[in-house]
Amino acid sequence: MTALLHPALARILTGLALGLACAGAPAKAGAQEALPSFHFVALGDLPYGAPAQSYPSYRQLIDRINLHRPAFSIHVGDIKSGSTPCSDEEFARQFEHFHRFTGAVVYTPGDNEWTDCHRSNNGGYDPLERLASLRRVFFAGPGSLGQVPLALERQSQLMPAFARYVENQRWHHQGVGFATVHIVGSNNALESRSAQAAAEFFERDQANIAWIKAAFDWAQAQQARALVLALQADVFDTRSAYEDFPGWSGFKRSIEGTLLPLAARWGKPVLVIHGDSHQFRVDQPFTLAKAPLRNITRLIVPGAADVRAVRVEVRAGGTFVFELIDAK
Repeated sequence: MTALLHPALARILTGLALGLACAGAPAKAGAQEALPSFHFVALGDLPYGAPAQSYPSYRQLIDRINLHRPAFSIHVGDIKSGSTPCSDEEFARQFEHFHRFTGAVVYTPGDNEWTDCHRSNNGGYDPLERLASLRRVFFAGPGSLGQVPLALERQSQLMPAFARYVENQRWHHQGVGFATVHIVGSNNALESRSAQAAAEFFERDQANIAWIKAAFDWAQAQQARALVLALQADVFDTRSAYEDFPGWSGFKRSIEGTLLPLAARWGKPVLVIHGDSHQFRVDQPFTLAKAPLRNITRLIVPGAADVRAVRVEVRAGGTFVFELIDAK
C-alpha cells in the first residue's frame, strides 16, 4: 500500500484535523466511548476508460481492498467514464466487479451511468431507461453487493411515497449511521431543456430531502456517535463567485436547505463522502449563514486516472482517520 503522504504522517495529520474538527461535539461518556474502532473503504469514479486499459488496475485495487478486510466498502458512483458506452454488457461487467469484493460493498449511482448516456459516444441511450436498468441490476437484492452482503434499509421500503428509490440505502455499524443519497454530478441532472428530465430531478430531489431528514432522525433515535452520508456529486461544482449554492444549483434544496441545517442542529460529527472531482481531499468547506460548520467533514475520493481508494478508520467519539490504498 502506498499513500499520498507517508502512512504514519497521513494518520497523524488527518487524525489531528478530524480530532479538532469534532472537538466541538464530543460523544457522551459511557457506552459509546467503549465502542471499538473499525474501518471501512470509500472509492469511486472507477473504473474509467476502455476495459483493456482500466479493468486490470481496478481489479488489483479491489484485491488490495480485500486484503484490508474492511467492515464494508462504499462506491460513490461513476462505475464507467463519461465517454464509454452505457450498455447492458458494461453494467453486467461492473456487477461482476462488485462481486469481486470478498466483503460487502454498497453502491450509489453516478451521473456517468445514466444522466450522460444520451451522448453519442455513450451509445445514445435514454437516460431514464438506463436509470431503470441500474435499479434492476444493482439494487434487486435485499442487501448490498459483494460476496458477503450487508443488511440494508431502503427508502423504497420505509417510505411508500418514494417506492422507486431503491438506491437510497442506510445501515448502522458500531454506533455509526451510514446512508447513501442519490445526488449526482452535472448539477444533479437538473436539465431545464427537457420537461421529462426536469420532472425526474424534482421528484428525486424531493425523495433525497426526505431521506436526508430521515437519516438525521434515525441517527438521533439510535444515539449514533457519528453519521456518514455518501453521494456522487461534488456539490460545489455549481459554486458562483457570490454564493456556494446559487438559485440554479441542483444542490440548493438538498444540501444547503436540508443537510447543512440538520447537521448544525445535530452537532455530532458528520462525514460527507463523494467523488466526481477525482482528487483526494479531506476538508471542511461547508458553511451556514456564513459561519463554518466544524462538525461536517468532507472526503473526496480519488478516481479516474488515480486508481486508489481511501481507508477510513472510525475511532471512539466519531473521530475519522484517513489513509490511501493503492492498486499495488
